[in-house]
Amino acid sequence: VESENQDLRRQLDDKYALESIVGSSAPMLQVFDVIHQAAPTQATVLIQGESGTGKELVAHAIHRLSSRSRGPFVAVHCAALSPTLLESELFGHEKGAFTGASARRHGRFEMADGGTLFLDEVSEIDPSIQVKLLRVLEERKFERVGGAELVEVDIRLVSATNKDLRKLVEAGKFREDFFFRLDVVNITLPPLRERREDVPLLCSRFLDEFARANHKDVTGITPEVINILSDYPWPGNVRELRNTIEKMVVLSRSNKLTARDLP
Repeated sequence: VESENQDLRRQLDDKYALESIVGSSAPMLQVFDVIHQAAPTQATVLIQGESGTGKELVAHAIHRLSSRSRGPFVAVHCAALSPTLLESELFGHEKGAFTGASARRHGRFEMADGGTLFLDEVSEIDPSIQVKLLRVLEERKFERVGGAELVEVDIRLVSATNKDLRKLVEAGKFREDFFFRLDVVNITLPPLRERREDVPLLCSRFLDEFARANHKDVTGITPEVINILSDYPWPGNVRELRNTIEKMVVLSRSNKLTARDLP
């Protein structure tokens, strides 16, 4: 098992070398461990964590390390759509289902058949749609908007949220039955301020990435800068750190990032 784990970690490292699932801190090793255990199964996964912690990267990792990796990975950003639009986006619609529906359209569930459907910001889904989703997750069948034909799909659902769903359930803002259906395997991503020892590792990954992408000969960061970056609380998490290193690399005037490069 240990050698299998190392193989998986290597695969993960190879595929995500330039992304932000990087870390050797205890909280991140725990996250890797759950990814390794959950990915090969068909279990529904709920990823929780603040904005910028890398929830979508974890969803991709689960997909790529699963038996569905050759199938599609389809993401839906739920907060961006009104309930009516979200329903049509998820389930598709028949021609004439509503004004402007000039042809049948396949929804994200059908697009994800044989693969993984990723619902981001799942806390923003309207309760009326939660009921419909619950039914699909239980029966793996649904009707397109304006249609009567039952469509069957084979999908694995991974969802993500930056809110505490349990609290929303208690406040009556999220259906309890839907929450239990989503929360089979739970992965909680720690904020960057709780894994400061990963900051130097992340910095060097991002430095390599942006030096290459921008053809800049920047090869290192001074210890002073590493200390400053490690002490900062990073409210925007890994995403904010990544943007900061990108800015510093693009505007740097020497081959090392120094304190005067700090924004």
